[in-house]
Amino acid sequence: MTPDPSPARTLPERAAALGTALAAAIVVIAIAILPFLTPVWIGFEQSRTNAGGLTGYDEASLRTATSAILHDLVLGPPDFAVEIAGLPVLEERERAHMRDVRGVFAGFGLLALVAAVGLFALAAGARRMGHPERAWRAVTSGMRWLIVGIVVAGVIAAVAFDAVFELFHRLFFPGGSYTFDPRTDRLVQLFPFDFWSETTTVLGAVIVVIAAIVSVVAARRARRAIARSTSVVAADSAEAASAAAAGVEAAR
Repeated sequence: MTPDPSPARTLPERAAALGTALAAAIVVIAIAILPFLTPVWIGFEQSRTNAGGLTGYDEASLRTATSAILHDLVLGPPDFAVEIAGLPVLEERERAHMRDVRGVFAGFGLLALVAAVGLFALAAGARRMGHPERAWRAVTSGMRWLIVGIVVAGVIAAVAFDAVFELFHRLFFPGGSYTFDPRTDRLVQLFPFDFWSETTTVLGAVIVVIAAIVSVVAARRARRAIARSTSVVAADSAEAASAAAAGVEAAR
């Protein structure tokens, strides 16, 4: 009989597995977001959604305005006071919304950092307990559930992106602070609705790809950990049996 390297788990161990799965999912989402905060992606998507035509800016002015807003969003300070031809790009209400956006980003960044630390600690704990495969299995489960969640969200967004976009803003921003007129407000001219719908679609695809890769790698690591654990148990059993046989022989 092959010894079970992963016996029934206690409630704390199950909680640790759930925490590992959630932490892994958060870390993957955070990693997937990073490329979309770069000038390369934003410039590409602005060209697709005609941000230059909507704002009336030439290419250099568009890059200047966008780069300054992106800098204030990611690095700060959150002034969002860039000017083009001596005129502010964003009005105060738009700047206030961008400060709110930065607060949401900072909160998620902190959550991702905590998740990364927690993931490392939980994986180390599983290894110390002699069951590293549990951490890898939890990561695998987290990735699979993340893929399911993203696919479901993608289907919903495909048929009702307007409603999803509105719900997101209602959850994270004060009511009325995020409604702007695309005819006059630079913020929604620089980042029009199609910018967000396309970016969200590609982000979802990137999350699914990363999660699928991590799931495959984690599943393989889990199988290897189980194989090593089983080999160790079998070797210990064989050694014990050999010692017992030697003892019996000596007694004769």
